[in-house]
Amino acid sequence: MLSKILSITKKEFWQISRDKRTLMIIFVLPVALLILFGYAITLDINTIKLGVYDKDNTEASRDFISGFIGTSYFKIISYANNDAEVNELLDRGIVQCVAVVPENFSKDLATKQNVNIQFLIDGVDANTATIILNYVNAATRFYSVNFTKEFLAVKGVKPYQPINLDPQFWYNKDLNTTQFFIPGLIAMLLIIISVILTSISLVREKELGTIEQIRVSPVTSFELIIGKIIPYLIISLLIAYSILFIGYILFGVVVKGSHLFLFIGTICYLMATLSMGVFISTIADSQQVAFQMAQLISQLPTVILSGFIFPIESMPWPVQILSNFTPAKYYIIILRDILIKGVGFEAYKMQFVYLIIFAAILIAIATIRTKRSNAV
Repeated sequence: MLSKILSITKKEFWQISRDKRTLMIIFVLPVALLILFGYAITLDINTIKLGVYDKDNTEASRDFISGFIGTSYFKIISYANNDAEVNELLDRGIVQCVAVVPENFSKDLATKQNVNIQFLIDGVDANTATIILNYVNAATRFYSVNFTKEFLAVKGVKPYQPINLDPQFWYNKDLNTTQFFIPGLIAMLLIIISVILTSISLVREKELGTIEQIRVSPVTSFELIIGKIIPYLIISLLIAYSILFIGYILFGVVVKGSHLFLFIGTICYLMATLSMGVFISTIADSQQVAFQMAQLISQLPTVILSGFIFPIESMPWPVQILSNFTPAKYYIIILRDILIKGVGFEAYKMQFVYLIIFAAILIAIATIRTKRSNAV
């Protein structure tokens, strides 16, 4: 059995080396997609375009606005003089938020009255709007606290704060969303590459007619499938570690956990994804159909149902159940636990089990279908 598998593996490596399209997919596509998505997919907001409508126009109101300028998150784009100009700034997307300082702002502060500052936020993008709201709340609260301290200092009263908030962020201390998305990118790139390559490889045998020669040879369906999987398993492993290396160079991604379990987890994931490619090849009759099916089955579920971008916990329970049929879901958990958290094997051991079961079931189904097609 081993010699037959090695012969098929050697033949596949030779076939890959002569196929320019396959070599292009292997060596160019992963790097290009990682760079593109790594820089494009982010929830971080570094600069908020702010508009100002200062109805009070006093030293106190200008001091309040200067508090926003002093931070690195806000950039004042325009000053409005009336409500119509405020509407135009938001309607045309010139600014993302407008701070409306009310009349008698300085007078109300001097007389110790509550002042309501209105912030008009563009809510088309709900996530961005929420982040902007948090930023303006923090900036306003900072000004309010400083004003209270100055007022009490004049009165000779020492400010007292009964509860002091001391937040500590574990794992991703800088709250860098790129660090959160990189594991998902790795999972997505690997599943796209492995499923496409494997499915096209077996379908190519059908189109060229060489599958008939294999059928009449003393090679079992299982040996054929394993022999086809091994070359792409090795290639996908090289791609995986190339992606990790590029991720370290470009985005500072480091392996905080076990390298051994990362290696084993990657093999389990690739076996699951390669088995998907083999399964597709038993259904598709042409490389074009195999390519389209591979994209549909691998890319869409990985983006939507794996927890790569959208939290699975927030989805309706039928969709959560459906997500269990996506191998990327389990691999992303493994990657985030090892790359970001650096936790031990106990935290993600069940993900290994799920991936192994997933791969075993699909390989078994593909073997049965291949046997039936050979019998026909």
